Amino acid sequence: MTQENQINKIHLAILLGFLAALAPLATDMYLPALPTMNEEFDASTSIIQMTLTMTLVGMAIGQLFAGPISDRFGRKYPLVAGMVFFTLSTFGCIFSDDIVHFLAFRFIQGLSGSFGIVIARAIARDIYKGAELTKFISLLMLVNGLAPILAPVIGGQILLFTHWRGIFVTLAGIGLLLILSSMAINETLPNEFRMKDIYSSFKVFGSLLNDKYFFGHCLIQFTIFAAFFAYIAGSPFLFQNIYHVSPQMYSFIFGGLGVCMSLSGLIPIRLAGRVADIKMMIWAVIQALVGSIIFMLCIIFHMPIGFTIVSLIIFVSTIPVFGAASFSLSMRYHAKEAGAASAVFGFSSMFSSGLIAPLVGIGGSDNALPMAIIIFVGTFVTLVIFFRMIYFVHHRGYLISS
Repeated sequence: MTQENQINKIHLAILLGFLAALAPLATDMYLPALPTMNEEFDASTSIIQMTLTMTLVGMAIGQLFAGPISDRFGRKYPLVAGMVFFTLSTFGCIFSDDIVHFLAFRFIQGLSGSFGIVIARAIARDIYKGAELTKFISLLMLVNGLAPILAPVIGGQILLFTHWRGIFVTLAGIGLLLILSSMAINETLPNEFRMKDIYSSFKVFGSLLNDKYFFGHCLIQFTIFAAFFAYIAGSPFLFQNIYHVSPQMYSFIFGGLGVCMSLSGLIPIRLAGRVADIKMMIWAVIQALVGSIIFMLCIIFHMPIGFTIVSLIIFVSTIPVFGAASFSLSMRYHAKEAGAASAVFGFSSMFSSGLIAPLVGIGGSDNALPMAIIIFVGTFVTLVIFFRMIYFVHHRGYLISS
């Protein structure tokens, strides 16, 4: 690869990375404000965590439309439209004066933001395949990993000077930048490779779900991201209400865990093409389960904050490996319907995340046991699905592992 092509690859990864980063930007930036929003909206912990749920459910549902639409009409213009509505709904969040309106705008924000998430992955599949796709998705996730690192830190610092609505003003500004960024993207899906009509685009969902191997990867996304989002939704209350750290200190802890995720994202980049994706996933499922068990013990025995942070590092550092290796393997035979396949893949993770958020708070704002249980169950079920529906497919030779 020439130096010019390498530079173009990095620029594309940065651009697509920040488009794909809409989920952590929309959810993580205002995490330090969740406990204070309890009081302002006069709502319970579970209701406040529903503000996360509405965004994630919107993103899950939106992906089911974004994928087929981009397969039919191309990547660029659906992306621009999604970013416009994402920004408008963010302004709606700013001016909401009750929890009902806020929840409604959060849903629209997720629905429109899903276009950036799906189309960023679809563009990657348009351009790359095999080990190169694994490397590029890993690079994209590495860039994407900056969002959960920076978002809560930025949100925590904003709270030093202004109201929580100032966080959404910042998010609206990011939305405006993403509109301009999406307008700068060149179309990657030529007319001759597009679906002939919108019905054909949606019809692809049936064949994708009948592919048991692909469906196994979707189930893994469902379970591992259920566990991961239990951490996202529960961490503000775990660290601020149980360990009694300030919103600013919490943002630095959360950001530090994000750094660990980003560093682990280098693993697929370095190993792609030399170590099979399936082997990287074996390591990830085992490490995730170990981390979840240690975290459970930390909560049950009220261990110091340092032990809890280490257990979470062990767990969350597996997420980039799941994202890159699983996506590359699942998309191997779905180049033509990359948008729809990316949509189903993304729906699995977002929908489970939305379902989990209210459950994390059922024990109250000072009880982290539900969070620990969900993380353990999610990682354990992930391991079972992996060996039953994915690993042995490779072992029997039905697919050629990368």
